[in-house]
Order: sequence, then C-alpha cells, then structure tokens
Amino acid sequence: MTGSLSETPPRTLAELLHRTVLRYGDAPAVRCADQALDYDELWRRSRRLAARLGAAGVRPEGRIAVHLPRSSETVVAVMGIVLAGAAYVPVDDQYPAARRTQLMRDAELDLVVTAPGWARRFDDLGVPALEWDSRTDGQPEDGRLGPIEPANAACVLFTSGSTGTPKGVVLEHRQMVAFATDPAVPPLQLGDRVGQAASISFDTFTFEVWRAVAAGAETAVIPAMAELIERDLQRELRRRRITAMLAPATALNHVVRYDREAFSSLRVLCSGGDVLLPATTRDLRAGGFTGILYNLYGPTEGTVACTAYPIGEHGEPGDVVPIGFPLAGARLYVLDEQFQPCPPGTPGQLYVAGAGLGRGYLNRPELTASAFVADPFAADGSRMYATGDRVTAGADGALRFLGRVDGQVKVSGYRVEPAEVERLICARPGVRATAVLAVGPAGGRRLVAFVVLAEAGVLLRDLRAGLAAEVPPYLVPAEFVVIEQMPMDAHGKRDWQRLRDLHEELSAARSEYVPARTSTERWLVGSWEDLLARESVGAHDDFFALGGHSILAVRLRMSIQRELGVRVPPEALFEHSVLADQAKMVDSCREVTP
Repeated sequence: MTGSLSETPPRTLAELLHRTVLRYGDAPAVRCADQALDYDELWRRSRRLAARLGAAGVRPEGRIAVHLPRSSETVVAVMGIVLAGAAYVPVDDQYPAARRTQLMRDAELDLVVTAPGWARRFDDLGVPALEWDSRTDGQPEDGRLGPIEPANAACVLFTSGSTGTPKGVVLEHRQMVAFATDPAVPPLQLGDRVGQAASISFDTFTFEVWRAVAAGAETAVIPAMAELIERDLQRELRRRRITAMLAPATALNHVVRYDREAFSSLRVLCSGGDVLLPATTRDLRAGGFTGILYNLYGPTEGTVACTAYPIGEHGEPGDVVPIGFPLAGARLYVLDEQFQPCPPGTPGQLYVAGAGLGRGYLNRPELTASAFVADPFAADGSRMYATGDRVTAGADGALRFLGRVDGQVKVSGYRVEPAEVERLICARPGVRATAVLAVGPAGGRRLVAFVVLAEAGVLLRDLRAGLAAEVPPYLVPAEFVVIEQMPMDAHGKRDWQRLRDLHEELSAARSEYVPARTSTERWLVGSWEDLLARESVGAHDDFFALGGHSILAVRLRMSIQRELGVRVPPEALFEHSVLADQAKMVDSCREVTP
C-alpha cells in the first residue's frame, strides 16, 4: 500500500477506510472461519469489487443490495459498494423470501451482490444480480472509483413502519463517519477484535464494522447471539479472543442472569436496543468484568446511537440504567407538546439533531416531513427527529427512558410497529381482523395477537407457522387469541382497553394450577421456574405466555440435551409451548435419541 497520510479528518467512509489502510495496512482487518484479511488485502479486494460495479454503471446515489451468507465476504462487499460511491442495502440472508422481496422492491435497487448460485433467488425481482466471491474475483483493482461526497447516501437500513410497511432510513457518509469517529462512544483501539454477531440488517453492524475501521481494529465475524449462547457464550468469546462487543440489552439481561462471567474477558462491552436492567450491570461487575461498560441509545434515524452512559466499577446502583448523555456530535431536546423545553425531572418527548441525523425515509417524503421537523433552536435551518420516546433528564443531565409516546414497542431489542404485524396476520388465509398489542414489562415485552377468523377450521398453529415462514421471529406474536368480534369503543374504533382487560382475564383463567403428572413434566416445571423466575408453573401453562422468548428457548433446549440427554429440533419448543405438550414431545424425542 502506498500513498501519503493526510491529517485532514475523513469526510466519507471511503476516506475513513483509506486513512486506516495508510496507517495500519498490515494490521488484521476482518476475520472469519474461512479467511483472515489485513487492511491492505481488504482494500485490494474492495477496490476490485468497486471497479466491477463502476464498470456496470453504478454511480453515486445508486442502491446495491448485499445478500450474502455471514462471512468476511459481507464486510468486503459493503466496503466495495462504498468505494464505488453507491449506497449498500443490507438484506439478511436468513430473512424469509417474502420479506426479502418486499424490502428489495421498496429499495428500488440497481443491483444485488450475492453469493455464487444465489442469483436465481432474484429472478422475479427484475434487478440484475452479481454472483461474486472476492477470493476468486479476477477484476483489476485499478478501475475508476466513483466520486463520493459527504452528502451522498452510504446506506439504507429498513425499520418497521408506522403504517404497517417497513421504511428505509437513508444514512449519508457524513452521518456514518460522525458516529464512527465520535469520541463519546467507548473507544476501540489497534489490537482490539470486535465481535460481529449482529444481523447485517441491524444498525449494530455499523458499530461492529465502521467503529473498528476508524480505530484500525479487527472485525471478527462470529455466530449470531442465539447460536453463541447455545454453544456456551463465555467459552466462545474467549476461544475467539473477542475484546469488544455491542450486545443487545435483551441478551445481556438474560445471559448474565445465568452466567455472570460470560463477558468477563472483554475490554469493551456496550449495550443497546432495549432496556438494560441495573441488576445486569451489577452482576457483570460481580462476575469479574472490569472493562469499559456503556449503555447506548439511539434510533436508526440518528445513526446507531445519540447518547452514551458510562457504568461504574460496581454497576448501576439505582433502579434504572440511564440512556445517558449526548454524543459529541448530537443535540438532544426534551420537549413538551408545544415544543417547549421540559425542566429536569419533567417527562417529555426526545428530539434528536446534529451530525448523526439521517437524511430521511427512502421515497417517503410525507413520512419524512412528519418525523424530521424544523429545529426551532437552530439558526441554520437544520432539522430534528421526533423519536417518539418519552424521557426525563436527571439532575446530573443524564436522560432516562420512560416509554413510548405512540404505539411503537421494543420486542427482543427490535423496534416493532404492531400495525405491521397486524397487516401480516390479516394477509394470512382465513383471517378477518386482528389487533396486536404488547404486554409485559419493559425489557421483557411480548406481542399478543387477537384474531377474528373468517372461517371455521383455521388452526392457530398453522397461522403461527405460516407467519413464521415469512417474517423474522420478533414479528411473530407469542400468543394468538381467537375472539368472535373485535371490541369497539364509542367512537367506532378498536377498544384497546377492553383487549387488555380480556388478556388479563385469560391470563387469570390460565393461572388455575394443574400440577405436573409425569417425571418429564416435573423436570420441565423446575427448568421453567428457573428460566422464567416464576413459581407454581403447571402442566397447562404456556412457555411464551409466561414471558419466554427465543433466547430462553435456546437455553431450555440446551438444558434438555445436557441434563436429559435428549436432542430436540430447534423449532420443537415453539411448536409445543404448553408444558404438557412439551413433555410429550421430549418423551417422543427420547425414544429416537441414540
């Protein structure tokens, strides 16, 4: 690698990568099971892809989907697209085909970069697909790279939409560079190995890759969090020598409860995406984690994070972990309904402005105009984003999250609009109407779907299975409840309070205790009570109705295999969620387990 090192701060992701290559060309850059690349090699491979894209006519503001299996190739592809001047649109290869197609159509793509043999997946999309492998790509790397400006789009990330349709957030180079280099985010350093466990479609990927690039650190592509937990997370992090991670708060809350030492080998640990429990921070510290511990907060529209809160050497002593203080490039306002600042201690809606504020929503000007509003406190005519989150500022200035001002909720760390889930359920055969609400405490919420059926004979298990085949797990309600008709209020709208009351009545009815009757049921009762922190679990209880979710299901499956010596299919615990049914399923698997 040759070239002069400029001290001018990078303005684009391409400049950020180039600066690191010049400084640390022989430093480890990307690692996966199949290969390890230093920054020089990452640069060469990325430039070859960029040259290929340029020859195909890709230009600034073009949009290219990345649809590849989890590997170092994903990182190389993202870098190559950025160097070509286009915006990358990450599409998780684990997404069901229907959702994948919807996102790609909404993105109005110019091209799809995908793995060899996968192009046929996009025959109906009407978009050319480039089957690509950097290890065998013979394209010269001296092709003309695209001109890139700080205001050019760098990435389009899709989030759940308030109208029931996913919306693409357009992030520009200047916003992503601002986050990657913001000094208020826990610093990475040369020699760090950052665990890349998030879906490429999740904004955590930006931390895992671009913060690492800014520091000359290494991005290590590792299994997703659920798989790490199943394999023994503490062992996997140590074996792979991971030193830094941004982990979902939901995962931290549950993993640390059972293994306080799970993250003790890390130098930097950040939490985000949901409510981090104070007990989790205290258990982390008690378990030997002595590194840098931060709670991050921020909507995708604000580029990953806009606040950070450092947690002390003994964990958070209070009853809530603050979301913290503004990042160096962020301006935050807590405002009332008249857009007036709320004094400390008074709740209000949080508005985000500053260097990290994204461009808006792709091809949705009306939605952009309603969410990205004029900043009344800025003289330069800039905008601010209405997060929809209720917060309050403490005497120390640290912000504390109180909940949502609208219907959007957090489920397993993901932002979910119940309207989107309702739309998906209503699209299923045999469904006339549905209403979806979130129940449970912050940090442990789950979705409940009330369904009015259009015809007899529709089975809820078939409805659940059909939905699960089309959407990610966090969009599948934990409970489905059949009702004869949708309750309405005096204004002819859905009576949400009546639905909540109905759910409480059903929960109370299910609480009638039926003791375990077989040895397997008794064993499951003990496991459920430990996992769910409940007492008096009965044979007719439902795992997910009691607060279970996918991460706890993984731990239960591990316990069944380890303690009972029985291997059960991963999907079996979701299909048999009632304890008595689950016991029968375990017994049937016992008969075929060698």
